[in-house]
Amino acid sequence: MALLSIIVPTYNEAENIGRLVGRISDALAGLDHELVVVDDSTDGTDQILATLAGRAPRLRVVHRESRTGLASAVVDGIAVARGDVLSVLDADLQHPPEVLPALVRAIQDTGADLAIGSRYIPGGGSEFTLPRRVISRGAIALAQILLRRARSVSDPVSGFFAFRRGVVEGVVLRPLGYKILLEILVRGRISRVVDVPYHFEARPAGQSKLTLAQNWAYLRHLFLLWKEQPPSPPLERVVFSG
Repeated sequence: MALLSIIVPTYNEAENIGRLVGRISDALAGLDHELVVVDDSTDGTDQILATLAGRAPRLRVVHRESRTGLASAVVDGIAVARGDVLSVLDADLQHPPEVLPALVRAIQDTGADLAIGSRYIPGGGSEFTLPRRVISRGAIALAQILLRRARSVSDPVSGFFAFRRGVVEGVVLRPLGYKILLEILVRGRISRVVDVPYHFEARPAGQSKLTLAQNWAYLRHLFLLWKEQPPSPPLERVVFSG
């Protein structure tokens, strides 16, 4: 397999980061990979990462002084990642690392440019409360109304996905807030996308980072992408059952 880079943006995940690194290592045992953590934390996560990096040669840590959000952290991670395939997941253990091999296989087996972990196809699901489920569905509906390429996928606001490096090579990404997948969907070089089911898990520890300010940033981001989206045909969509 080509080198896989896993990009994880972190902000104050001291209670989860050790378990995440361990689960990623176990899930990808025998696969050529690197783990790039882009850390904006103030709670001691950086010290835990320094200790982990001392005994985990595949772990690379990027510390940022300016905290400009999850999506920009992913962009900074892309800039230093060395993989042929890149994957993104959150640090709060709601995206199960054990699904990473399936995302990579989906790209390899279907010839897709982008594999999206989806909660909204058979085999997928979530542990959302009813209000959170309504917010998620509303965000998806709005994205699919405004953005042509978002209509081609079942979960365009997913934070768990993988893509070929060529999707973003030479592409200027200008995300706002935390929904980096929408930025890549609209601006990236993509012709085929594959949905991979996964179950969005409950956060085991720590506090959710979702705030009203984040929701406002999402709306602003949608509006900018709507204005700037290039004319393009619908993406070819396949579902991976592997």
